Amino acid sequence: MSELFWLSDKQMRRIEPYFPLSHGVPRVDDRRVISGIIFVIRNGLRWRDAPRDYGPHKTIYNRFIRWSRLGVFNRIFAELSGKGPRPERLMIDATHLKAHRTAASLLKKGLFPDVSGAPRAA
Repeated sequence: MSELFWLSDKQMRRIEPYFPLSHGVPRVDDRRVISGIIFVIRNGLRWRDAPRDYGPHKTIYNRFIRWSRLGVFNRIFAELSGKGPRPERLMIDATHLKAHRTAASLLKKGLFPDVSGAPRAA
């Protein structure tokens, strides 16, 4: 496995104001869990394949799902993207796309008739 990813103190200070308040039991180390989330997504891993250094994979997954539903990551991305000068040029790299293993069966079922040549569903 390659080197692990860890958020720096400066990075954590920038995103901590957007974390929801902890209710009842204190959360486990935010830096460890958020770094684990970034590592899993960046490397295209399954949650259970997250290195143990980031903690239990179930904790990483649960935090990602819970905070995604609360819009925490959307607020962080919106705030961070709004700071700094407006870029002159934007580029999107789509050379690596992942599809679920059932995506190929959609063509066979005729759900994309323009591509599959199958008759259109009524």
